[in-house]
Amino acid sequence: MNTAKRAAVLGSPIAHSLSPVLHRAAYAELGLTDWTYGRFDVDEAGLPGFFKGLDASWAGLSLTMPLKRAVIPLLDEISATARSVEAVNTVVITDGGRRIGDNTDIPGVVAALRERGLEEVGTAAILGAGATASSALAALAGICSGPVTVFVRSEARAGEMRDWGGRLGVEVRIADWADADRALEAPLVIATTPAGATDFLAPRVPDRPGTLFDVLYAPWPTSLAAAWGKHGGAVVSGLDLLLHQAVLQVERMTGCAPAPLGAMRAAGERALKETGV
Repeated sequence: MNTAKRAAVLGSPIAHSLSPVLHRAAYAELGLTDWTYGRFDVDEAGLPGFFKGLDASWAGLSLTMPLKRAVIPLLDEISATARSVEAVNTVVITDGGRRIGDNTDIPGVVAALRERGLEEVGTAAILGAGATASSALAALAGICSGPVTVFVRSEARAGEMRDWGGRLGVEVRIADWADADRALEAPLVIATTPAGATDFLAPRVPDRPGTLFDVLYAPWPTSLAAAWGKHGGAVVSGLDLLLHQAVLQVERMTGCAPAPLGAMRAAGERALKETGV
């Protein structure tokens, strides 16, 4: 299993990506000394050309924005998980050259919550309605038995989340972003917004909060995550998500399971500390 193979993360911008740190740590721990993992700045226009240059040395690709949907027409096959949200973050390249798209973000959310002791919940709230929110909703389809309230800024986003709920079999209730403090009463809150967007909620964290899953990891902790922890609530970070989705990518690309979560987490935490974020 030590035949030289290549993998990489693609996206634009991509310089900030922690994926090389995590995957290289896994390769080292697994003894895959001939495997390499790179980083390429590729946008939607450049993706078809990059795919044309892939040869038999490639084992897989990790994809970030804006490529998760743009890649779909370039694939030979797509998993049911990826198709459920029309987003691919993982491409496995078989020995025969087939390019198979998958989504490890969705099971990554579930695994990150499970690691913190949360395996099922009655209701949940999502802050934001972008691409990450649809993956969060897909994850909740498997662990949330009741309605999911999504707090949005626009009616267009509200319509999109209703559509996703219908496709995924989740009862979606829409609430206005101005009432986002109501989300904090839910047993599980998933924050999918950009840095700073939820800072105003930090002073409004209830005395006995449930679980917060904040998908950011730099800078960390966010104001909301820090306040949540001070009130004794469980906090799951974006690094947890990044780790668990990367673990699944390593397993799919290398065929080695289980991937070394501990070594990958140590490498990720070290890299974040060194960058001062």
